[in-house]
Amino acid sequence: MKITKSEFLVSGTRITHFPTDNRPEFVFCGRSNVGKSSFINALMNHKLAHTSSKPGKTQTINYFNINDLLYFVDVPGYGYAAVSKSQKESFGKMIEEYLTQREQLKLALLLVDFRHKPTNDDKIMYDYFKYYNIPVLVVATKKDKVKRSEHEKNKKLIKETLNIIEGDNLVVTSSETRDGLDNVLNIIEQFL
Repeated sequence: MKITKSEFLVSGTRITHFPTDNRPEFVFCGRSNVGKSSFINALMNHKLAHTSSKPGKTQTINYFNINDLLYFVDVPGYGYAAVSKSQKESFGKMIEEYLTQREQLKLALLLVDFRHKPTNDDKIMYDYFKYYNIPVLVVATKKDKVKRSEHEKNKKLIKETLNIIEGDNLVVTSSETRDGLDNVLNIIEQFL
Protein backbone atom coordinates (compact mmCIF):
# COMPACT_ATOMS: atom_id res chain seq x y z
CA MET A 1 0.00 0.00 0.00
CA LYS A 2 1.23 3.48 -0.86
CA ILE A 3 -0.13 6.52 0.95
CA THR A 4 -0.67 9.32 -1.56
CA LYS A 5 -3.07 11.42 0.50
CA SER A 6 -3.22 11.97 4.25
CA GLU A 7 -5.09 14.69 6.09
CA PHE A 8 -6.33 15.41 9.58
CA LEU A 9 -10.10 14.95 9.61
CA VAL A 10 -11.60 15.35 13.09
CA SER A 11 -10.95 15.08 16.83
CA GLY A 12 -13.50 13.89 19.30
CA THR A 13 -14.17 12.31 22.64
CA ARG A 14 -17.43 10.44 21.92
CA ILE A 15 -18.63 7.97 19.29
CA THR A 16 -21.06 10.62 18.01
CA HIS A 17 -18.10 12.83 17.01
CA PHE A 18 -16.67 10.30 14.54
CA PRO A 19 -17.21 9.71 10.80
CA THR A 20 -20.30 7.78 9.75
CA ASP A 21 -19.18 6.71 6.26
CA ASN A 22 -18.13 3.18 7.32
CA ARG A 23 -14.58 3.38 5.96
CA PRO A 24 -12.19 0.84 7.55
CA GLU A 25 -10.43 2.15 10.67
CA PHE A 26 -6.99 1.31 12.03
CA VAL A 27 -6.36 2.39 15.62
CA PHE A 28 -2.94 3.21 17.07
CA CYS A 29 -2.48 2.55 20.80
CA GLY A 30 0.55 2.65 23.08
CA ARG A 31 2.25 4.15 26.09
CA SER A 32 2.50 7.91 26.18
CA ASN A 33 6.24 7.93 25.41
CA VAL A 34 6.38 5.14 22.82
CA GLY A 35 6.68 7.47 19.81
CA LYS A 36 3.13 6.97 18.53
CA SER A 37 2.72 10.36 16.84
CA SER A 38 6.16 10.11 15.20
CA PHE A 39 5.28 6.63 13.95
CA ILE A 40 1.93 7.74 12.49
CA ASN A 41 3.62 10.72 10.81
CA ALA A 42 6.32 8.44 9.36
CA LEU A 43 3.68 6.05 7.98
CA MET A 44 1.78 8.95 6.40
CA ASN A 45 5.04 10.59 5.29
CA HIS A 46 3.43 13.79 6.54
CA LYS A 47 3.63 15.61 9.89
CA LEU A 48 -0.02 15.69 10.90
CA ALA A 49 -0.05 13.96 14.29
CA HIS A 50 1.25 16.33 16.98
CA THR A 51 4.58 15.26 18.42
CA SER A 52 5.98 16.59 21.66
CA SER A 53 8.94 16.00 23.92
CA LYS A 54 6.40 15.93 26.75
CA PRO A 55 4.45 12.63 26.77
CA GLY A 56 0.66 12.61 26.96
CA LYS A 57 -0.12 15.37 24.47
CA THR A 58 -2.84 13.40 22.64
CA GLN A 59 -5.99 13.91 24.70
CA THR A 60 -8.70 13.24 22.13
CA ILE A 61 -9.34 10.55 19.53
CA ASN A 62 -7.95 11.90 16.27
CA TYR A 63 -8.94 10.76 12.78
CA PHE A 64 -6.71 10.98 9.72
CA ASN A 65 -8.12 10.40 6.24
CA ILE A 66 -5.81 8.10 4.27
CA ASN A 67 -6.19 8.00 0.46
CA ASP A 68 -9.95 8.70 0.86
CA LEU A 69 -10.11 4.97 1.56
CA LEU A 70 -9.52 4.40 5.28
CA TYR A 71 -8.84 6.14 8.59
CA PHE A 72 -5.88 6.08 10.93
CA VAL A 73 -7.20 6.67 14.44
CA ASP A 74 -4.85 7.99 17.13
CA VAL A 75 -6.01 7.52 20.74
CA PRO A 76 -4.47 8.99 23.91
CA GLY A 77 -1.43 7.15 25.22
CA TYR A 78 -1.58 5.27 28.49
CA GLY A 79 0.66 4.79 31.51
CA TYR A 80 3.20 7.56 31.55
CA ALA A 81 1.28 10.81 31.05
CA ALA A 82 1.35 13.33 33.86
CA VAL A 83 -2.41 13.80 33.92
CA SER A 84 -4.86 13.68 36.79
CA LYS A 85 -6.52 10.44 37.90
CA SER A 86 -9.91 11.69 36.70
CA GLN A 87 -8.43 12.57 33.30
CA LYS A 88 -6.91 9.07 33.02
CA GLU A 89 -10.31 7.58 33.84
CA SER A 90 -11.96 9.72 31.20
CA PHE A 91 -9.32 8.65 28.61
CA GLY A 92 -9.98 5.02 29.57
CA LYS A 93 -13.75 5.35 29.10
CA MET A 94 -13.31 7.20 25.81
CA ILE A 95 -10.94 4.54 24.42
CA GLU A 96 -13.08 1.66 25.67
CA GLU A 97 -16.18 3.15 24.03
CA TYR A 98 -14.27 3.51 20.77
CA LEU A 99 -12.77 -0.01 20.82
CA THR A 100 -15.97 -1.82 21.76
CA GLN A 101 -18.45 0.11 19.58
CA ARG A 102 -16.73 0.84 16.27
CA GLU A 103 -17.70 -1.86 13.79
CA GLN A 104 -15.45 -0.13 11.25
CA LEU A 105 -12.37 -1.02 13.34
CA LYS A 106 -10.35 -3.54 11.31
CA LEU A 107 -7.01 -3.68 13.15
CA ALA A 108 -5.40 -2.35 16.32
CA LEU A 109 -1.73 -1.42 16.13
CA LEU A 110 -0.23 -1.79 19.59
CA LEU A 111 3.02 0.17 19.81
CA VAL A 112 5.67 -0.98 22.28
CA ASP A 113 9.18 0.37 22.83
CA PHE A 114 11.74 -2.02 21.29
CA ARG A 115 14.33 -0.94 23.88
CA HIS A 116 12.37 -2.21 26.88
CA LYS A 117 10.33 -5.12 28.14
CA PRO A 118 6.63 -4.38 27.52
CA THR A 119 4.93 -2.88 30.57
CA ASN A 120 2.01 -4.35 32.46
CA ASP A 121 -0.17 -1.73 30.71
CA ASP A 122 1.04 -3.04 27.33
CA LYS A 123 0.10 -6.58 28.36
CA ILE A 124 -3.34 -5.43 29.58
CA MET A 125 -3.93 -3.65 26.26
CA TYR A 126 -2.92 -6.70 24.21
CA ASP A 127 -5.18 -8.94 26.33
CA TYR A 128 -8.00 -6.42 25.94
CA PHE A 129 -7.80 -6.65 22.14
CA LYS A 130 -7.81 -10.44 22.35
CA TYR A 131 -10.82 -10.43 24.71
CA TYR A 132 -12.83 -8.32 22.26
CA ASN A 133 -11.59 -10.29 19.22
CA ILE A 134 -9.92 -7.22 17.71
CA PRO A 135 -7.11 -8.23 15.35
CA VAL A 136 -3.83 -6.76 16.59
CA LEU A 137 -0.47 -5.95 15.06
CA VAL A 138 2.29 -5.38 17.61
CA VAL A 139 4.66 -2.65 16.41
CA ALA A 140 7.98 -2.28 18.19
CA THR A 141 9.24 1.29 17.79
CA LYS A 142 12.71 2.86 18.06
CA LYS A 143 14.62 0.01 16.37
CA ASP A 144 17.39 2.50 15.51
CA LYS A 145 18.12 2.91 19.23
CA VAL A 146 18.83 -0.82 19.80
CA LYS A 147 22.11 -2.56 18.90
CA ARG A 148 21.69 -5.08 16.09
CA SER A 149 23.14 -7.79 18.37
CA GLU A 150 20.16 -7.33 20.73
CA HIS A 151 17.36 -7.43 18.13
CA GLU A 152 16.51 -11.15 18.41
CA LYS A 153 16.65 -11.09 22.21
CA ASN A 154 14.34 -8.03 22.36
CA LYS A 155 11.88 -9.55 19.86
CA LYS A 156 11.71 -12.73 21.92
CA LEU A 157 11.16 -10.72 25.12
CA ILE A 158 8.26 -8.80 23.55
CA LYS A 159 6.61 -11.96 22.18
CA GLU A 160 6.93 -13.80 25.48
CA THR A 161 5.88 -10.89 27.71
CA LEU A 162 2.76 -10.13 25.68
CA ASN A 163 2.17 -13.82 24.98
CA ILE A 164 1.59 -13.01 21.31
CA ILE A 165 -0.64 -15.66 19.81
CA GLU A 166 -0.20 -17.45 16.50
CA GLY A 167 -1.50 -15.27 13.67
CA ASP A 168 -0.66 -11.93 15.31
CA ASN A 169 2.35 -10.19 13.82
CA LEU A 170 5.23 -8.33 15.43
CA VAL A 171 6.95 -5.76 13.22
CA VAL A 172 10.06 -3.92 14.42
CA THR A 173 10.20 -0.35 13.12
CA SER A 174 12.02 2.95 13.23
CA SER A 175 10.37 6.26 12.44
CA GLU A 176 13.87 7.72 11.95
CA THR A 177 15.22 5.22 9.40
CA ARG A 178 11.76 4.12 8.12
CA ASP A 179 12.68 0.47 8.79
CA GLY A 180 9.63 -1.78 8.89
CA LEU A 181 7.12 0.85 7.72
CA ASP A 182 6.43 -0.91 4.40
CA ASN A 183 5.74 -4.14 6.32
CA VAL A 184 3.19 -2.31 8.49
CA LEU A 185 1.48 -0.78 5.43
CA ASN A 186 1.33 -4.19 3.72
CA ILE A 187 -0.36 -5.70 6.79
CA ILE A 188 -2.84 -2.80 6.93
CA GLU A 189 -3.63 -3.40 3.25
CA GLN A 190 -4.49 -7.04 4.00
CA PHE A 191 -7.27 -5.82 6.31
CA LEU A 192 -8.94 -3.61 3.69
